Amino acid sequence: MDLDRALRISASGMAAQSTRLRVVAENIANRDSTGGTPGADPYRRKTVSFRNSLDRAAGVETVRVNRVGTAAGEFPERYEPSHPAADARGYVRTPNVDSMVEMMDMREAQRSYSANLSVLEATRGMLSRTIEALR
Repeated sequence: MDLDRALRISASGMAAQSTRLRVVAENIANRDSTGGTPGADPYRRKTVSFRNSLDRAAGVETVRVNRVGTAAGEFPERYEPSHPAADARGYVRTPNVDSMVEMMDMREAQRSYSANLSVLEATRGMLSRTIEALR
């Protein structure tokens, strides 16, 4: 049934984007989390990668979260000599989280989630109308 396939595809997209939104929220929440001691690494930004997955029961390709990894890159430094994590020069290593990038990523995930939800609702409506027509 094609409507069943549409439901499965939309549901997998919503699940993947939900994970992405959770990771973005975690990144934003930890954007000021520095290391506790001098030289300790601060919070490292997390990223989500996706993969196609064959749903053999429905015979369709769906999207799944491949992995939640960490972003490479240097940690920015901020001069704050009174901070407990400041090194001998007075610099504190800060997380590699950019609030603007996270907000853009959040908006993209939110729009993708909404698009999948719209498809899910339209498909469910078609199923309801089909059942009503068969009565």
